[in-house]
Amino acid sequence: MQVFFWVAFLVIIIVTFFAIQNSGAPPVFIKFLLWKFETSLIYTILGSVGLGILLTLLFWIPREIRASFRKSKLSRETSPPPPPKSD
Repeated sequence: MQVFFWVAFLVIIIVTFFAIQNSGAPPVFIKFLLWKFETSLIYTILGSVGLGILLTLLFWIPREIRASFRKSKLSRETSPPPPPKSD
């Protein structure tokens, strides 16, 4: 799990440097459904990466929660019964 965080950190650093390098680029015109607006390329890059991270987390977190519940249920089912009480 720690490797995952280091890789994620490295990707964030690379994307940030890439976005800063392109900060002098001409503005970008974005059309989405009925919205139309002009923005800087750096905001487009960072917004796209941020939205990708958010969507990934929205799909990944419920799956991990279900897997955790499944794992705890299986461990309860397979655990040995408690020893009998001696009076």
